[in-house]
Amino acid sequence: MSSHPSPGETGRHGSAAAAVAARPARRLFDSLNAVSLGVAIGFGVVAAVLFSPIFVSFPVLLGRTLFLAMLLLLTFVGAQQLPERHLPRWLPRWVFTLIAVGLAAPLGTFVIYLGSLGGDLGAFLKSEPHVSGFILIACAGIILGLIITLTALVREREARARSQALLFELERSRLERQALDARLALLTAQIEPHFLFNTLANVQALVESGSPRAAPVLQSLIAYLRAAMPRLQEREATVGRELALVRAYLELMAMRMPDRLRYTLATDPALDSEPFPPMALLTLVENAVRHGADPSEQGAEIEVGTRRDHATGTHHLWVSDTGPGLAEHSAPGTGLANLRERLQGHFGGRAELRLSENVPHGLRAEIAVRPA
Repeated sequence: MSSHPSPGETGRHGSAAAAVAARPARRLFDSLNAVSLGVAIGFGVVAAVLFSPIFVSFPVLLGRTLFLAMLLLLTFVGAQQLPERHLPRWLPRWVFTLIAVGLAAPLGTFVIYLGSLGGDLGAFLKSEPHVSGFILIACAGIILGLIITLTALVREREARARSQALLFELERSRLERQALDARLALLTAQIEPHFLFNTLANVQALVESGSPRAAPVLQSLIAYLRAAMPRLQEREATVGRELALVRAYLELMAMRMPDRLRYTLATDPALDSEPFPPMALLTLVENAVRHGADPSEQGAEIEVGTRRDHATGTHHLWVSDTGPGLAEHSAPGTGLANLRERLQGHFGGRAELRLSENVPHGLRAEIAVRPA
């Protein structure tokens, strides 16, 4: 069996090898942008103008300085593009670049003069004008080349620092968003058992007292949980969906205490499609039942409403009760604290939770969401 590759394999491997070999050259030419070429040409022209009184032929001098400028540019770019594996570990890249440019200036100038004499080194060494010209142009190339190289290195380091700072800022923003999502998930997880246990405790009280309403209330609770549980983790909840849960909850509570709980819903259908944190409005309704209707022998009337202020574009959502009032709510629990954090996480600084006294008694809790 022959071990030689087939013509197709040879062609594929040859193409791949050519592509790999062409990468350094491609990176080299990509770095030769209009700005770097303009700087090199400017360097060559300025040097030619400065030395023109000393040299006889300005066109010849200009050709030499332009050639040297392009050589220094290629040396700088090549030193910057050289793979790290080809550099000694003890030699920083910027030092290597300075050394390369510093050596390229006299070597390039020597090649120019030696070429003008047909490669005759003896004639070059015997010609004082050629030696003087070589020294002047080489020294100028070294000085200006090193200055321009240091300037380019500083600007490149500053650009790299700005790019790194931008990457750090993007990464910080991404981590902050992840932390916020985790925080909102934790707050939602805290609210879910809080609401569920309170409701189950109410059902337990009915069962222990032998109330005939226990079975219908339990059936309503099961129906409510079937509707509510899939929505607890929704990220795209809306005002309309929240109001549906509120209505189901109030129906459940009205069955538990029909003589002491009355409720009305005064809502604006135009707000039903607006985004809203899940279980947020329900937290206020639960507080109204717990602190407004439960403690009062006369019970309480609860009003849930939504409206849009067309003058300012602000959305208002409120829960108002005619219970004992603000004194009963003076020590807000986990529910309201979590609600404020969830509103902050969902709306930023655009949302505000306000608590105020109702006249003659009761409490009004209102969420105001300003337009973005």
